[in-house]
Amino acid sequence: MSNESIERLSPLQGYDFLQNNPDALFVDVRSSAEIKFVGYPEGSLHMPWMEFPDMRPLAGFVGMVREKAEDSDKPILLICRSGQRSMSAAKALAEAGFTKLINIEEGFEGDLDGEGHRNLKSGWRFHGLPWKQK
Repeated sequence: MSNESIERLSPLQGYDFLQNNPDALFVDVRSSAEIKFVGYPEGSLHMPWMEFPDMRPLAGFVGMVREKAEDSDKPILLICRSGQRSMSAAKALAEAGFTKLINIEEGFEGDLDGEGHRNLKSGWRFHGLPWKQK
C-alpha cells in the first residue's frame, strides 16, 4: 500500500465518516501526557505512536491496533496533534497490511496561529467537534 492510498479527511469529514461508519476504529496516537493535559476526541481509543521522552515509534503500536481492529480491512481513522504523527502511524499500519486508513488532517489541536497558539486556526477542537478532558 502506498502513502497515496492513505485517505486524508478534514476533522469535519472525519467526524461525518465516523457517524456513518460506527464500526470504524478511531485511534488517537498522541502521547499519554497530551491526552491527559489537552483532552481527546470523544469515541477515540488512545494508542500512542510515540511517548516521551524518546518520542520514537513504539514497537507494540501495530499489535495494539491489530488487536482492536480484528480485521485489516476495517476502516481506521488516526488523529494526533496536527496530522503529522498520525500520518507516520498510518504509513506503519499500511506497511503491516492494513488497507482502509484515514488520516485526520489538522489533527486535534490544529496548526499554530501567528502568535504560536493552537486550537484557534484549525483542528478537531477548533471545529467544535465532541471532545473530553480527563
